[in-house]
Amino acid sequence: MIDLGLSKIAIIGVVALIVIGPEKLPKVARMAGTLYGRAQRYLHDVKSEVSREIELDELRNLHKDVQERAQSFKSEVESATSDFESSVTSHVDEVEALWDDRTAHDGGGATTVTPTVADIDRKAKDFRRKKLVRTSSVPAWYKNRHGTKRHVMSGAARVRKFRPGSAGKSNSSFF
Repeated sequence: MIDLGLSKIAIIGVVALIVIGPEKLPKVARMAGTLYGRAQRYLHDVKSEVSREIELDELRNLHKDVQERAQSFKSEVESATSDFESSVTSHVDEVEALWDDRTAHDGGGATTVTPTVADIDRKAKDFRRKKLVRTSSVPAWYKNRHGTKRHVMSGAARVRKFRPGSAGKSNSSFF
């Protein structure tokens, strides 16, 4: 940057006053200021555009790198999946072959029990009955008749209710 001190600026001002004259000096100074401002704005715009282009280029490179990594990961997953499927298929084939050999040695004597309609109806009825018992609540009239609890009472309320001598006192609070 140009090193301009106060004395150098004063000398430039005096020379400009002599060369340009006192009438035109304010106009020239204003014009020089506006040109200097325009030059600064132009340089700032150029700098910001260059930095924006650099960032955009970095983002493009990053995007390309991420896509390449995703593609390689996808190919690795597909190869692992195909390996897994082939090993599972081979194991299933081995199990089926062993099963077929075992049933051939048993002579087909294995019998499967098929449930009858009556068994299915009995199991369904038991299931519905047990579910009803689990989910239903006891009616209020039954609780009143047999003296069961209708609501949960805290320990302090129970003590107050069954404390001897509390029947004659008023129910007002201490405060």
